[in-house]
Amino acid sequence: MDHAHTSDTLLARLRDGFDRIAFVLRADLWTAAGEAGLNPAQAQVLSLLAGRPAGLRPTEIAAHLAVSAASMADTLGALVRKGLVQRDADPGDARAAIMRATPDGLEAGAEIARAASQVAEALEALPSAAQEELLLTQIALIRQLQTAGAIPLQRMCVSCRHFRPHAHPRAAKTHHCAFVDAAIGGRDLRLDCGEHQAADPAVQAATWTRFTKGSPPLQAQPES
Repeated sequence: MDHAHTSDTLLARLRDGFDRIAFVLRADLWTAAGEAGLNPAQAQVLSLLAGRPAGLRPTEIAAHLAVSAASMADTLGALVRKGLVQRDADPGDARAAIMRATPDGLEAGAEIARAASQVAEALEALPSAAQEELLLTQIALIRQLQTAGAIPLQRMCVSCRHFRPHAHPRAAKTHHCAFVDAAIGGRDLRLDCGEHQAADPAVQAATWTRFTKGSPPLQAQPES
């Protein structure tokens, strides 16, 4: 049978594979959230805010988690009542608020992060090379989703002004992070970095080209 003429295309199988993995991830999240006395949406918000000590606006949280503003308002309200999230005035907009995790919220978020995960165990069992290749594939997929406007800009190395792709082409760790002034390898690339500073869109595009094609690195950007 010529599989190219059936509905069982490679893209369909890849999406099916992601659906199956997502099912297990959801089950992991339900279990960890339940043990912390939360629902999955509340657990996701705490996990996001744990990595954003400066806080986020409710609209930003909703965009990151791809949910409606109304749904996010209900989730944040519940977390505020539980003392896990606090609502502060936004110094940049008197009509807006900044949501931050409280100390109890950070502790609950840490417990959720430490919870056993079937997907994490499966990933750990993969060979090192397969783990790194999967990370690079995730980076490429996330960038495609960003470009399409499906998700906000993520704090990845490849969109950061400090990232220098292939700065050390003959070294084991081929890239360079100017923030820590150190070489980094493929396994070191971050999907979410607290020190991330978004590069200019044109620079991001050029960085991505160099990253994927192995070209020489960009020149350092001037400090603002």
